[in-house]
Amino acid sequence: QVQLVESGGGLVQAGGSLRLSCAASGRTFSRYGMGWFRQAPGKEREFVAAINYSGGSTRYADSVKGRFTISRDNAKITVYLQMNNLKPEDTAVYYCAATIGGYFGAAASQYDYWGQGTQVTVSS
Repeated sequence: QVQLVESGGGLVQAGGSLRLSCAASGRTFSRYGMGWFRQAPGKEREFVAAINYSGGSTRYADSVKGRFTISRDNAKITVYLQMNNLKPEDTAVYYCAATIGGYFGAAASQYDYWGQGTQVTVSS
């Protein structure tokens, strides 16, 4: 069983930055593909970013490309999402997810474990 705990959310003005963290349990974290998703009120959960087991490959949604950066520290069993130039439309609950098979991409159905989420609110 893998447990994921997100932190770092909060309230920020448009143009500001936040860094989300996702701390994972499990000795095989370095084999997991990891992703970040978000869900705004009244909307479906959407893909934000993903990273492969080593951190050598990443993928981003077009809406965040150039503003968000996903990274991981396998020694600290943590994945990060650095969010810059935040916009009001980035307001959502952000979820961390893990795939034990190593998949890293936009398909939420491929992820095996999910965190509880952290709220990000961007004011205009």
